[in-house]
Amino acid sequence: MGIQMKLVVTQQALKANKTQFNAFGKYNYRSCEDILEALKPLLAANQMTVVLSDQVKEIGGRVYVEATATATDAETGETVSVTAFAREEETKKGMDASQVTGAASSYARKYALNGLFAIDDNKDSDSTNTHGKDEMLPKMPIETPEAPVFRCEKCGNTLKTYEANGKPVAIRSHAERSLERFGRVLCIDCINKMKGDKNA
Repeated sequence: MGIQMKLVVTQQALKANKTQFNAFGKYNYRSCEDILEALKPLLAANQMTVVLSDQVKEIGGRVYVEATATATDAETGETVSVTAFAREEETKKGMDASQVTGAASSYARKYALNGLFAIDDNKDSDSTNTHGKDEMLPKMPIETPEAPVFRCEKCGNTLKTYEANGKPVAIRSHAERSLERFGRVLCIDCINKMKGDKNA
C-alpha cells in the first residue's frame, strides 16, 4: 500500500475533536496539537510519519510564516506535502515578538495539516468567527463570485477577487483587512493608488 492509499485510510479514520474553548469568542476549536494527538496512533498503524517545518517570509512588507506538513511512508520513503501561510500580527496585546511568530506558526501548521489530512474546517470557528468584525462590515447578502457584496468607500466600485502572490484573495478577507488597516473598505486599486501617491 503506497503513500496515497495510506493517506486515504488515515483521512477516513482521523477524528480530531475541538477540545479548545475561546472564552472571548465563545466557540470551540481544534488546535494543531489536537490534530497531532489524534493523528499519531493512525500514523503508527499505517507506518507513516509526519514532519512539520516553517519558513518565515516577507511578502508585501508583511511577515508570513509558511508551514509545510510532510507525510512520509516509512516503508517506501514516498512523501506528500502541503503548505499553508499565516501572517504575523504587527502587534498582539500581551505577546512579545517570539510569541507572535509562534502563534502564526501554530496557525499555519494547523491548516497545513488540515489540507494534508482533508480535515474539513468549513464549520470551524477559526474560519467563520470574525471576533466582532462583522458588526463593523455592511450587512449584505452572502458573497458569491457572481455577486460580490462590498463596495469601495472611496471610488464606489464593487470589490472583486484578485490574486496576490499567485493566490486568490477573497472579497470578505480583503474588506476586513482594509477595514483594520485604513478604517474603511477600499478596493485594491484605491489602495495601490494611495501607496503610489505616498511613494511619489
